[in-house]
Amino acid sequence: MRRYPIKRFNPAFNPIDRRAIVAAAALSLAACSDSEGDQNGEPLPTAASDFASADSCETPSNVRVRIDGGTFIMGSNAVYAEESQERETTVDGFWIDPHEVTNRQFAEFVEATGYQSVAEKPVDPDQFGVPLEQIPPFMLEAGSAVFTPPDRPSRNYGDWWEYVPGASWRKPYGRQGPEARPDQPVVHLAWDDMRAYAEWKGGRIPTEAEWEYAASAGAEKYTDQPDSRLANSWQGVFPLVNEGKDGFKGIAPVGCFEPNTYGLYDMVGNVWEVTADFFRPGHDPADRDNPRGPSENAAYDPVNPGFASRVMKGGSYLCAPNYCQRYRPESRQGRDTGLGASNVGFRLVYDSAAQK
Repeated sequence: MRRYPIKRFNPAFNPIDRRAIVAAAALSLAACSDSEGDQNGEPLPTAASDFASADSCETPSNVRVRIDGGTFIMGSNAVYAEESQERETTVDGFWIDPHEVTNRQFAEFVEATGYQSVAEKPVDPDQFGVPLEQIPPFMLEAGSAVFTPPDRPSRNYGDWWEYVPGASWRKPYGRQGPEARPDQPVVHLAWDDMRAYAEWKGGRIPTEAEWEYAASAGAEKYTDQPDSRLANSWQGVFPLVNEGKDGFKGIAPVGCFEPNTYGLYDMVGNVWEVTADFFRPGHDPADRDNPRGPSENAAYDPVNPGFASRVMKGGSYLCAPNYCQRYRPESRQGRDTGLGASNVGFRLVYDSAAQK
């Protein structure tokens, strides 16, 4: 499995550039540690762990939800070009998890199998394609990509994503941060980690069409930010001020927001969810019946050229109207298969109702 810790988040920077960027970011974070706070008098987040939540909600049932097959309008012509074109799509029936896979569930898998995730293993220096002495040592340590708020307005990925040694599903914010909460969605997993869990659980990663059909739940399409009762998204000016009107400034435990009419929680917002389809901007209008997306050879992600990405859906708590209007079932972006992130999770679908 290829694992390239930075490219997914800012393709303009190579590893040598990133060394200077990380150092500058560290200085800026230290400088803003005495922030004056936001307009409500609350301190602005200055570190990744400031987004950690200690709140709990009543965890929903783990019983799989049956989704009968049907036809719906997949995609959207309203917001981003890569979501178009809308077309009538048919999917067969399946079962789906009512919520995202949690840290508790993933821990059960690890305890039963002894599995070690990609983020818990050192990085192979050959993946950088440059001489070893040019690679910052910390980027060869086991770790993952963590959202870290900048101290000034920025639309540059490199200003608010850091490769953090020690960050993994067990320690989502790095070695010095809090332990993963059992009832929150598991994050920092690579594609191989998700697939290994799915095989152990007797399920599979959903296709994009299956996921979108379940998330849409027969409702009309929308573009506005969802009501704060319905989804965990970013209220305020991203990436600086999250007012937390929905009760959370970071990831929420599963079950904190109202389910859709199929009884599924957090299908939009909270964390992005990875699907099985390879990513290419836009939909093939002729691919209508149980579509599986492009082949690996035909896949293309302009943010991560040269490598095949998978489609992720539904947006995350980082989506705000001023930047990322992806808190919708139709939203889609490419996901690097070799690297996890602090706002990306998954759920499984199944071809039978039998529980393991």
